[in-house]
Amino acid sequence: MLKIADTTHFPPGHPQVAFGRIGVLLVNLGTPEATDYWSMRRYLKEFLSDPRVIEVNRVVWWLVLNLIVLTKRPGPKGKDYDTIWNKALDEGPLKTITRAQAEKLAAAITREDPRLIVDWAMRYGKPPIAERLEALQKQGCERILIVPLYPQYAAATTATVCDKAFDALKTMRWQPIVRIAPPWHDDPAYIENVCISLEAHLARLDFEPEVILASFHGVPKSYLEKGDPYHCHCMKTGRLMRERLEMSPERFRITFQSRFGTEEWLQPYTDKTVEALAKSGVKRLAIVNPGFTADCLETLEEIGGENREIFLHNGGEKFAAIPCLNDTEEGMRVIETVVRRELSGWMASRT
Repeated sequence: MLKIADTTHFPPGHPQVAFGRIGVLLVNLGTPEATDYWSMRRYLKEFLSDPRVIEVNRVVWWLVLNLIVLTKRPGPKGKDYDTIWNKALDEGPLKTITRAQAEKLAAAITREDPRLIVDWAMRYGKPPIAERLEALQKQGCERILIVPLYPQYAAATTATVCDKAFDALKTMRWQPIVRIAPPWHDDPAYIENVCISLEAHLARLDFEPEVILASFHGVPKSYLEKGDPYHCHCMKTGRLMRERLEMSPERFRITFQSRFGTEEWLQPYTDKTVEALAKSGVKRLAIVNPGFTADCLETLEEIGGENREIFLHNGGEKFAAIPCLNDTEEGMRVIETVVRRELSGWMASRT
């Protein structure tokens, strides 16, 4: 059995070092630290300054961001966040859920291998990726598995997590060996558990939806044209879910939400589809968000609030926003499946 940080055989005067551990870092998008104007401004500035997120001329975007967006957007967005804020812990729900996912993952896997340490971070906001990578390294993690909590790969999500992690590695003298978990958009465990969760929620409704929308976060159409696989990953997830649920394309549909700016984004748009369905006579609608591993502003406020209002205002009668997998049994089975697969060689080895 490996002795953790055993330095008894070191020569006199050797600096104290920790070694022999394996880290797992779960990373989600991020959340502001509070809902006031300045907290929202800091968060939005970090997020919208990322060239992976906004791929336009940097000089033009700097002017638009600082003179328009960061002046007008923090106030209304802060009000939106306030409607979903975890008042008990004074934090956004994404932070609450991601912490719980890390804690449950640690409880499930660390007892099998005492070398394992599980931590979590946010790409934007706190705790930052660099801080948690340094913390894992200081605890002796020579190998670290980074798990971007996005089932579908996109440059604006998965790749920017990698960018930030590699930036942190560039500052380290003794770099840990890093492995990035691949996307799991078509993993059988993911498809099965997201469908099990959806079926369970549908069974508890007091109505049967005529249409179910699988709403994914949108990106500009130009990203697809540049070679980003995100759209393809979303479409495959939706197709596999529809086949598993044995539903027709008319009843189980794929849409894209959360567009920003004037550029054309991936279509069909969720809000426009919701409006059109209601106006066409559909009275009962449910929306599920299989691209999100945790509930956040986009699922709780945009889907559960804005799109509910759009549907009811245009003639709909029954609406359900299906919760994300979060830290439920189904959600943790997916995360644990991904982590165990990517740690298989590391966990099996003993030195």
